Amino acid sequence: MPVILTQTDTTVGFLSQNEQKLYEIKSRPQTKPFIKVYKDFKSFMQDGNRVATGRKNLVRRSKKTTFIINNFSFRVAKIRLDSQILRETPWFYSTSANKSAESFNRDFCESKADIIIEDWHSLSEKGASSLIKINSKKRRKLR
Repeated sequence: MPVILTQTDTTVGFLSQNEQKLYEIKSRPQTKPFIKVYKDFKSFMQDGNRVATGRKNLVRRSKKTTFIINNFSFRVAKIRLDSQILRETPWFYSTSANKSAESFNRDFCESKADIIIEDWHSLSEKGASSLIKINSKKRRKLR
C-alpha cells in the first residue's frame, strides 16, 4: 500500500495501510502507535470494533476528534477530497506529515510520499484533533 500525502480533516498528513512504512518515514519508535482513520462509522464497525451503546452517537457525529478505547486510537472522518483511492479504502493509519517533533516541511513530505493528493486549498498545517478517552461509564478529554 502506498504512502499518501494529503490534507486530512485536521492537518496535512501521511496516510497508509502499511504501518511499517510510516514508522520509517517518521523515524518514530515502534512502541508509539498510529491513529487509525475510518472513512465512516460503518467501516469502523465492520473492522470488528465496538463502542459502548451510549457512546455511538458521540463517535458517529464528532468532527476533528480522536478517540481512545482500550489503548486503541481511532478517528471517524469524512473524506472531503474527490479521490478514488480515498473513497474506496475503508481505513488508513494516519500521522502528521513531518519528522517526529518537527514542523511541516513540504519538500520533506513530497520526497517521502508515493501519492500526493491536493485540492485548490493546497496543503496547510493546522491544529491537532481533540483527544478523548472513552469507555461505557465515563469520558475524559486528554487534549
